[in-house]
Amino acid sequence: MGRPSAKQRKPYNRDAILDVAVRVFRQRGYDGSSLDDIARAAGITKASIYYHVRSKEQLLDRGVGRALDALFAVLDETDARRSSALERLKHVIRRTVEITVAMLPEVALLLRVRGNTRIERKILARRREFDHLLAGVVRQAQRAGLIRADLDPGLTTRLIFGMSNSITEWYRPRGALGAAGVADAIFKIAFAGLQREGERKRKRA
Repeated sequence: MGRPSAKQRKPYNRDAILDVAVRVFRQRGYDGSSLDDIARAAGITKASIYYHVRSKEQLLDRGVGRALDALFAVLDETDARRSSALERLKHVIRRTVEITVAMLPEVALLLRVRGNTRIERKILARRREFDHLLAGVVRQAQRAGLIRADLDPGLTTRLIFGMSNSITEWYRPRGALGAAGVADAIFKIAFAGLQREGERKRKRA
């Protein structure tokens, strides 16, 4: 089947092309994708893509940038700045889950970046900056005596947010469980553990 005619093609703006690019990168892998693949998936010419972006690298940068921009914006929200360190941490976890559910393709692509190219290394550096800021919140909660202090803050951050990152592998938007339910489960596992409340009390007795 050939490429759709000009009359059949849907008009594509930059956001629509990014949507297609993110989907193609997830399906084929970034290294295994080309602008020809993206143009074919969008039903447009490669020249039409160049009208909006300069390169495949720019598509990756802007595609995962959607997720990174949303995640960094969470850190500027009132509840992430003005409450106790523990409540700020819980707020960031909740909002991270919401963003992951709402932007599943972009977050999934972000988590698959491996640093093989200059643009991927730039993305990874920004992701590490976000992790570093979260580890700082964990450290503050430890110093305030709000959470146990015998665990490395960086490791704690990776383990907690590793749970939210796993959403990209199994979450189904039309399923019965929403973002609030997922966040609640993470809170219970991270801050209360899996052991039943009565069992914990017996152990302490």
